Amino acid sequence: MAGMMSDYRVFLRQFFRRYHTTGAILPSGRRLASALCRYVREGQGPRRILEVGPGTGAVTARLVEVLQPDDHLTLVELNDEFVQHLKGRFETEPRFQAVSGRTELVHCRLEELPGEGCYDRIISGLPLNNFAAADVEQILAVFGRLLKAGGVLSFFEYIAIRRVKQVVSGRAERQRLQEIGRLLGDLFERGQIRCDAVWPNVTPAWVHHVRFAEATDNAALANASG
Repeated sequence: MAGMMSDYRVFLRQFFRRYHTTGAILPSGRRLASALCRYVREGQGPRRILEVGPGTGAVTARLVEVLQPDDHLTLVELNDEFVQHLKGRFETEPRFQAVSGRTELVHCRLEELPGEGCYDRIISGLPLNNFAAADVEQILAVFGRLLKAGGVLSFFEYIAIRRVKQVVSGRAERQRLQEIGRLLGDLFERGQIRCDAVWPNVTPAWVHHVRFAEATDNAALANASG
């Protein structure tokens, strides 16, 4: 309980400072975390798994439970305080300590992460609906660069969030959300293999799972913002 309260305090402090990149009022609930890890639980290792924007580690706590013995986990986080909080969890919490030898925590922007076709699974906690459409396009391109052919990207968005925002927002905001909707719609049409509704979460969320079946799909995303 003490660890959970520490997570909430760190998360809420960063929420009030940096809502644009935090994107939620509470860390992801366990059912949402479990849905995001669906395709980590399935399949055989060894695999390389990337978690993007782990925050205080709400989803990471589920990931470390379902990793297979030969899997390797990379976490990429930009927020300084979240990075320090995660380091503390890997140093002190038994579940995190058990996989610390095959886990790498990288403190940088996603776009700065090197490599091409490196990861079998990507789990993203980035609040795409908070970003400029051009930033979302770039993020999707990086996902395409980093994923192996046949790899799966899993990410979430709050149910009906774009629709609600478009009703109450001005013209520029509506255009931004419409463009993000188009970008995600194109992604889903190319490769969405499952969409889970997680109702018992603050706030209820869709979890999208997208498979990049061919290397050409990844190349197309990687060149999308060019």
